[in-house]
Amino acid sequence: MATPASQAYNPIYDPLLAPDPGTGSHYAPSYWVATAGEPPEDDGPLLGDSVADVVVIGAGSTGMSTALYLAQEHGIQAVVLEANRAAWGCSSRSGGQGQNASGRLTRSQWIGRWGLDVAKKMDTEIRTGFENFKALTQDIDCDAFDGGHLYLAHRPKKLEYLKNEARVRRDIFGYDTRLLTPEEVRSRYCDEREHLGALYEHEGVGIHPLKFTFGLIRRARALGVRLHPASPVQGWETGADGIHTLHTPTGTVRARRVAVCTGGYTGQRLSPHTHNKLLPILSNSVVTRPLTDAELAATNFVSQTFLTDTRTLRFYYRLLPDKRLQLGSRSSITGADAQDPAHLKLLTDAIARKFPPLAGIQIDYSWWGWVDVSHDMMPRIARPDPKQTVWYAVGYGGNGVSFSTWAGKRLAERVAGKDAGQEVFQLPIYNTPLQYPNLFNVVSAEAFAPFRRFGQFFLYKWYWLRDEKI
Repeated sequence: MATPASQAYNPIYDPLLAPDPGTGSHYAPSYWVATAGEPPEDDGPLLGDSVADVVVIGAGSTGMSTALYLAQEHGIQAVVLEANRAAWGCSSRSGGQGQNASGRLTRSQWIGRWGLDVAKKMDTEIRTGFENFKALTQDIDCDAFDGGHLYLAHRPKKLEYLKNEARVRRDIFGYDTRLLTPEEVRSRYCDEREHLGALYEHEGVGIHPLKFTFGLIRRARALGVRLHPASPVQGWETGADGIHTLHTPTGTVRARRVAVCTGGYTGQRLSPHTHNKLLPILSNSVVTRPLTDAELAATNFVSQTFLTDTRTLRFYYRLLPDKRLQLGSRSSITGADAQDPAHLKLLTDAIARKFPPLAGIQIDYSWWGWVDVSHDMMPRIARPDPKQTVWYAVGYGGNGVSFSTWAGKRLAERVAGKDAGQEVFQLPIYNTPLQYPNLFNVVSAEAFAPFRRFGQFFLYKWYWLRDEKI
């Protein structure tokens, strides 16, 4: 059954303000949507009253991998509720950069926060997740390019930072991480004019994120998973018997267990377990017209390896298989301001600065999307209240392309009751719930929630000064 006629795409949707993400809304006008081909079949909007063992909320890569692994490894056929269209959120808007990471903290920061022993266990878990993602990209047609990742120093002082990160990853975690000179980057990858040296990681796979998630959907539905688009959860009650009743515009489903996989599109009204515990942050992306042979020669793009610079508000970019340049970075603070041309100019200025021969190049695709950032900068795949059969997997902080599928696998284990006694679930991302906003990482309280965007505004100003001037 095909998805019914939809609402128009709302470019100023804001998850902190809107009651829900919409009902059957069209996709954002991303390059991924334009080139993914026909979406997989679905089961249409939820109609009438129904019963399920497990309901998964959200049909992105986290939700669909959760449903896939529930069916594939635990014999549980979940019902997936999606407010709009399949993979409508992050999975059709991200940069498609699959890294050996999750959350915003680096491995050296893991050591500072949790100590060496926990950091090593975290590394094993995140790396296992990356290898699982890499295997999936080899089986799903998603334009995967296994070329590693370049982390580029945009200022001289960042070279010392990269040297330390390379040392930590090599000496403590055993990675074959290397530092490259500007000449090596320009001859082997591309002539990016801004950088002063780079850290190269072998672990990095660039993908077409929408094709990838469409592949997960096809696999899950082949195992009996039901996917209902145009079915936002607009009401949720939990009875004394622990049964959850979820209301959508056209139906109701009762379930014993619920998994929340809504990423940056997690509305404030969805659940008290996520209320005021995520800060959705906008990211903008552009894709140019295809580069000419002369432009490719002038920029010496000889690899599709993806790149990230060392700004706190980082730029990420790469050459796509059809010879277009993709580049993204931060955007506005509120949805209402998302269409301001200044945010597009930030990206086109970056193209001109990093690749002068492409200054003024035509932009064929421009879009933005919400990133789910937790207040302590790390994801959670957790059961926030042991008295309730509700779990969530959220808070990737922009590093969910690869980890989301592993989070779905771990979430499926938890929902299926297979997590008891496993040591891995004692890691911080599994054994603690999302936190309320904090003040200087010292005091955490819901009282800070109304001021999050004021804080974000001033942090953006400080990050810019630190990245560009200090």
